[in-house]
Amino acid sequence: MGKYQLDQKGKIAVSKYHEKQTPNKVDKKEQLAKLRESYMKKKK
Repeated sequence: MGKYQLDQKGKIAVSKYHEKQTPNKVDKKEQLAKLRESYMKKKK
């Protein structure tokens, strides 16, 4: 048994905490499309 071994409740709490802490993942394809659109507008 590890010193800091968690039961099921503890594991759920830790996973929820880490989900809140991680920044929202940005879809790279959407980001590229937005960049392309802004570039084309500036180019005109």
